Amino acid sequence: MSILAPTPENIARAADALRAGALVGMPTETVYGLAADALDADAVRRVFAAKGRPADHPLIVHLPSAEHLPQWASSIPKEAVALARAFWPGPLTMILRRAEDVPDAVTGGQDTVGVRVPGHPVALALLAVFDSGIAAPSANRFGRISPTTARHVVEELGEQVSIVLDGGACEVGIESTIVDLSRDTPVLMRPGAISSEAIAAVIGRQPLTRDEALGDTPRVSGALAAHYAPRTPLILVAPERLAHEVCRAGRVAVLARTAAPQDVFHWRTAPSDPVDYAHDLYVALRELDALGADLIVVEAPPGTIEWQAVADRLGRAQTGSGEGDET
Repeated sequence: MSILAPTPENIARAADALRAGALVGMPTETVYGLAADALDADAVRRVFAAKGRPADHPLIVHLPSAEHLPQWASSIPKEAVALARAFWPGPLTMILRRAEDVPDAVTGGQDTVGVRVPGHPVALALLAVFDSGIAAPSANRFGRISPTTARHVVEELGEQVSIVLDGGACEVGIESTIVDLSRDTPVLMRPGAISSEAIAAVIGRQPLTRDEALGDTPRVSGALAAHYAPRTPLILVAPERLAHEVCRAGRVAVLARTAAPQDVFHWRTAPSDPVDYAHDLYVALRELDALGADLIVVEAPPGTIEWQAVADRLGRAQTGSGEGDET
């Protein structure tokens, strides 16, 4: 497995590897993806095997442009067109009714498919050369911390990936927003850098939350209760309880927006801005997970809409921490 600079020659090499059924580490603006030809069911199954991912958990298909949508979606509502114009390329995934030729391996056997056009120049260059859809979940073991550098992909998956294109550190740092447009009412399935308010400003109505949708929604990537988790047990603690929890535990690694007190095993001060916090989150969790601490204590983020995506990832990390590779 090779980490390659994203030269035109290496991008062409990566596209050839995809056509041959191999797996490629692909940078996006959100996190690094484990890329496979989305029309090659065998290659898609290799993605599931490499990640240890349940076969009914659908993948997101990355497209070269919105013009490729008719190849993947049987129905494209006006709201999807408006959102694509507003946010693609970018960190927004739309769930649409699938086209007939989309493999069941990609959709988890559902009648819907998740699609987006990534906002990273290397991903777009690879997609342009490949000229088809690329299935690319995060390039890590299922349920674990998503990779935001090429080196993270190597650490996670090693020789199971033939090539990793090094596009630098991911700009956003957490996974895309997912909105379901396959039914009459839009539903925000996963928060991300594009907020529900930003979506509402484009389509003229506020998406429902998953709870408001009463469970009548498709399965989507990254929506399980336990996800994005370190192996070290992790707990979220309210700011006013932080000092108490840190003092009563043993070897504690802390992620907090406040300055470190004395006599703490390890303390990482997090950004106070939610965008910067999201950008650094997975790097911070990987750092803390590697320390051999007994516990990771994270100061809970504010309960405002700006922190919704970060709170979602931390809540799932808390649920899944300390477990095995599958959740």
